[in-house]
Amino acid sequence: MKNWKKIAIIGGGVVVVGAIVLFTVQQSQKNVVEVQIGKVERRDLSSTVTASGEIKPKTFVNISANSFGRILKLYVHEGETVKRGQLLAQLENVQSASDVAAMRSSLEATRTDAVAADAGYSRAKADAERTKLDFERAEGLYKQGLIPKAEFDSRKNAYAGADAALAQTKAQRESAQGRVGQARATLTGASDRLSKTSYVAPFDGVITNLPVREGENVVIGIQNAPGSTLMTIADLSVITAEVKVDETDIVNVKLGQPAEVTIDAIPNKVFPGKVTEIGNNAIIRSTGISTQQTTVGSQEAKDFKVVVTLDNPPPNLRPGLSTTAKVTTATKSSILAIPIQALTIRSEDELKTEKDKGAVQAAPAPAPKTGDKKKEELQGVFVVGADKKAKFVKVETGITGTTDIEVVSGLKEGDEIVTGSYKVLRTLRNGAGVKKEKVEAKKEGSAS
Repeated sequence: MKNWKKIAIIGGGVVVVGAIVLFTVQQSQKNVVEVQIGKVERRDLSSTVTASGEIKPKTFVNISANSFGRILKLYVHEGETVKRGQLLAQLENVQSASDVAAMRSSLEATRTDAVAADAGYSRAKADAERTKLDFERAEGLYKQGLIPKAEFDSRKNAYAGADAALAQTKAQRESAQGRVGQARATLTGASDRLSKTSYVAPFDGVITNLPVREGENVVIGIQNAPGSTLMTIADLSVITAEVKVDETDIVNVKLGQPAEVTIDAIPNKVFPGKVTEIGNNAIIRSTGISTQQTTVGSQEAKDFKVVVTLDNPPPNLRPGLSTTAKVTTATKSSILAIPIQALTIRSEDELKTEKDKGAVQAAPAPAPKTGDKKKEELQGVFVVGADKKAKFVKVETGITGTTDIEVVSGLKEGDEIVTGSYKVLRTLRNGAGVKKEKVEAKKEGSAS
């Protein structure tokens, strides 16, 4: 056989073998999906709850009007530091002062009457005692026949009259004392009305709000109405961040948990603090009204008030500044964790179907019916085995961090799992062949 024939036969064989190999590779790769692959690793994980709100002093009070009247004098201005008992404002008090003066004069007069009544009672008591002694002596002499009956009757009547006069003066004294008590009570009421025209600081603090001016009239008994609030005093030594936490996260928030507070007005700074107060009443997010203040049930989103006390607040903080608090609800060290996006949901019925078919992709299964055990949803990840196939493994999870989640059971350190993409994870079937996604191709696709 000639050489060229041998070469032709060998070349033809190589081509046939190559075609067979290429066909085999193409067929084997028809059911292979490109995926993002990661590993189960140990790391430190912290679970946090983030909520927004505003800066508020821990202690503050709104000084409200206690009486009607015109503001004569304001002794403070907004931003001023005041001391406990310091005079803040003075309302017109001509009528109140005159009432106090009149009641004080009336009290003095009734006291004088009471003193006179006491003197009259003492005199009547002495007369009653004297006439009683005369009557007792006359009674003894009359029994011995030493005085006539007329004189005995005279002394007896004198004693009876003195005793009646004593009872009368006693009643007059008690009446005078009652009038003194009445006048004293009236004076107390007038003094209270007069005191309500002057306003003093209840504690050391700063005037954070002063919505009124001298000459304006104030009103009483109307909440949040103009003129009902004179000023606000706050103790800025203790500053808090009052935030609203979603109802789904409030169960994880506990007293004493650490928090990091950021303030929009002071960027690039984090202020440490801790949770010092947790509200018990839900607040409707759209209206800000507590659910206990409404009689109609609502399906709207609800929040709970959480107060975070700052450890070292800066001196330039002002009430009302917008803030965000990140509360650390749990912390664990060196635990197994995976990216959150690696978690997916499958039903038992769907997993069985996928195993039988051995398919790669399909449309998502319909939502499982309540109470159907065959369609019960399972949480898990796809583990990439040595055969380069994705196997669905049920996992139990623990705390959730920003991007990772704790794995309690189902995986071990070093396992390779499918972490993306989201589209692939949504449609990936159990037992499908997978290969690692090419980073270069991904970048070119993103650029295009």
